[in-house]
Amino acid sequence: MSRARLAVWGLPAILYAAFWLWYTPILGPLTSEEIDEIVESALAGGDDGAAARILRFFEEDDGRSFVMVNLLDMADSPPALPATGPGADASALLDHYMEYMYPALFARASHPVFVGRAIFESVDVVGIDGAERWDTGALMRYRSRRDLWKIASHPSFTDRHDYKIAALDKTIAFPVAPQLLPGDPRLILALALLALAGVLDALFARRRS
Repeated sequence: MSRARLAVWGLPAILYAAFWLWYTPILGPLTSEEIDEIVESALAGGDDGAAARILRFFEEDDGRSFVMVNLLDMADSPPALPATGPGADASALLDHYMEYMYPALFARASHPVFVGRAIFESVDVVGIDGAERWDTGALMRYRSRRDLWKIASHPSFTDRHDYKIAALDKTIAFPVAPQLLPGDPRLILALALLALAGVLDALFARRRS
């Protein structure tokens, strides 16, 4: 194989391998020491019920990625907070929160999978009071529960989380394990690199002939 062909196929392979290792959770489940640290921090919050839920969620860590399903009902008249000032709408408060979240998410191979605005009230509600109205639905991919904890335990998250809470009248967030995700970036990148390498290889072969 010529150097040109080796570069055409080798460089994309190296690039994909590096991306795969970064994007895929390879460190395994949380260790007992990490869980102890999480529990200690949760108990310091003073909410035993929340601490118990957090403990169970992290103790059951399988080391895999997951998607957080979020439903948001934006506040019509959010309170004035220092960074956004009086008169700021709910979107401004949420934007202030996401100024930390987006860089923190992307740095840990976590990102939005889908974000959309509601176009009508709930058309099917069973066993839930007050769930007829929502403004936004979002799916957020996390590389692992460890990454979620690293993001949420950073001081900047604590400082800005109050802005998210103030921006919302109500919200629901629960994690799901992906069973079908055709838009996985690893698949998309693999197909794109294969196509690019194939085109370049064909061009080099044409020049040689």
